[in-house]
Amino acid sequence: MSPVDIGILGCIALLVFMALGLPIGVSMGAVGVVGLALVTNLEAGLSMLGDTAFSMTANYYTAVIPLFVFMGELAFVSGLTQEAYSTAYKWFGRLPGGLAMATIGGCAGFAAVCGSANATALTIGSVALPEMRKHKYDLCLATGCLAAGGTLGILIPPSMAFVLYGLITEQSIGKLFLAGILPGILLASLFVITIFIWTKRNPLLGPAGPKTSWRVKITALKDIWGVMILFLLVMGGIYGGVFTPTEAAAAGALSAFLIALGRRRLTKQNILTSLMNTLRTTGMVFLIVIGSVLFGYFIASSGLTTALTKFVVSLPLPRTGILIFILAFYLILGTAMDEYAMVVVTMPILFPVIVGLGFDPIWFGVLVVIMMEMAMVSPPVGITVFVICGIARDVPMSTVFRGAMVFAAAMALCIAILIAFPQIALFLPNAVMVK
Repeated sequence: MSPVDIGILGCIALLVFMALGLPIGVSMGAVGVVGLALVTNLEAGLSMLGDTAFSMTANYYTAVIPLFVFMGELAFVSGLTQEAYSTAYKWFGRLPGGLAMATIGGCAGFAAVCGSANATALTIGSVALPEMRKHKYDLCLATGCLAAGGTLGILIPPSMAFVLYGLITEQSIGKLFLAGILPGILLASLFVITIFIWTKRNPLLGPAGPKTSWRVKITALKDIWGVMILFLLVMGGIYGGVFTPTEAAAAGALSAFLIALGRRRLTKQNILTSLMNTLRTTGMVFLIVIGSVLFGYFIASSGLTTALTKFVVSLPLPRTGILIFILAFYLILGTAMDEYAMVVVTMPILFPVIVGLGFDPIWFGVLVVIMMEMAMVSPPVGITVFVICGIARDVPMSTVFRGAMVFAAAMALCIAILIAFPQIALFLPNAVMVK
């Protein structure tokens, strides 16, 4: 067999292993090592396994993973979640659908110190859903906005999705973080507009809450000082050139620890739980990254990426048409595959194609993350939908999916806007010199 044939068989084997339920990191690593051994020799495959496992886990930049995860865990312990939602509620609660709008605001606020979609959906959902039930909100709207709002956790920095994309494609994590700020604000705004239009057509879906004075609104802003400190410290430090992303993550984790300590929220159990959750998440991400890099080396060595790039570039289609085709492919994959899995599996193959077409890899990273968000609310795998169903056990999953798909349309609109105006994502990364 030619090396390209071996590469194709490796991709098929990877899909088979995943269908059998093997962890994605293990599947990719096994296919990568065996494939490298077949394309080159066994010694090269085993040598690459050892070198990659050490270089990726001992890498200075991969330290951002446990540090940002730990920061998010401590932010939750500190009570920043409840404060973000409470402030948003006082600003938007009086509007039709105001509680749902406040939920989006709370998700955006918590996303700025978390980085995980599941954690954002779970923590905000546990606070917001009882309030929306109390005010007789339609469950389709209530659960749908929670599932969609939770996905902001991987778009608004610091984002674990951007960290993973940056490590796999060797792009600047700092620039990816900056690229996610304006699209994150744009998507959150589109979610709010969606709720406004939805409840404007049928006010009974989201009855207005009690009015609050401007004095109460302004006073409520003091409750989000913890979120603002962490966000400004991390992103302001990166933006101002004070910190590298790794240093910013360390500063954020330390600040979250001090905030929790100052509020007397740190107990022995809280610290142990935060550390154990951090270790579990970090181990999972490291395994995925190592497996993805090994798989990427194999695919590159087989010549499959070069052959595919030449084929795609030669297609009689405009490059924007090819981009839309690739994004549609991600949407299809998202209905049958975990969102992180679909990225780490396809990126070693598709990323060279994107670069070959002349697209900006930072901008493409933002598009990929939004496609991951759409996968998180798309049946049958939508992970944030499962999280919300875990909170609202009496709500049928079909109801949550029905509500979430309304917000998926807003995500599609956001993608279209970013394709038409890429500078929305690229303005901050191009304006700031970061590593």
